[in-house]
This record gives sequence, C-alpha cells and structure tokens, in this order.
Amino acid sequence: MNFRRRRIEEPEINLIAFIDVLLVILIFLMLSTTYSRFTQLQVRVPTADVEPMRQRPNELVVAVGAEGAISVDNKPVLGRGVQSLAAAISQAATAGKDTVLVISADAQAKHQSVVTVMEAARSAGLHQITFATQSAQGGTAR
Repeated sequence: MNFRRRRIEEPEINLIAFIDVLLVILIFLMLSTTYSRFTQLQVRVPTADVEPMRQRPNELVVAVGAEGAISVDNKPVLGRGVQSLAAAISQAATAGKDTVLVISADAQAKHQSVVTVMEAARSAGLHQITFATQSAQGGTAR
C-alpha cells in the first residue's frame, strides 16, 4: 500500500500556444483586410478675411467662370487660346507694365483655365498677378 500523499499539481496556462494562436489570427487579419484607396481628392477653395474690394486704377480684373468662360474687365473674350487672351489683356491694361492683374476664378473652374490666364498675362508682359478671394461673409476681397 502506498500511504504517501499525492502531490496536487497546480494548473498552469500554456502561454506559448496562446501566443501562437494570436499570431496566426493577426497574420490572417492582416492578409485578408482590404484597404480603401481614395481615387479623388476633395479640395475646398479657401476663403480669406481681408479688406473689402476697392477700385484701383491700375488693376485689371480677369474673371474665369465655372465652365471656362473668360472675361477681361467684364468684357467676354471670344477665343480661349493664350494669344487671343493676351491680346485682350494688353489692350485693357491701361497702366502698361505697372498693371496689376487680378484673377477672379470660380471655385468650380478648371485649373487649366487659370493657368491659361497666367500664361496670357506673362505673354502680355504683366508680371504682377494676384488672386481674388471670397471673404467669410460672402463678399469679394483681395
């Protein structure tokens, strides 16, 4: 007869198997997850809080519409090319080389239309260009 007391073994948690299972789950989730890619960048045109628009005699305002229509001092330009726009700008620039060109573009206007206006201004010899912004109250400011 065996009269010795049996040793009671304390239960132990096998952490190695637990870590292995967690790593397998982590690898599975990493491989099966799809990441969404944004194909379009949402851009909002900034607004500025500056002084209200004042009439200045040596300023020439060129407006670019949402559909790409361009007007120089509220007179529409027939051609959309750089040469026709440069001719209209140099004809309307009364102060010559000291004329400040103010580009007032619609928020929905294509960037190429604004670049065309800038290229036409360079061709016309105007180097002082500024952009009109919309103030937070809704008026136009520069």
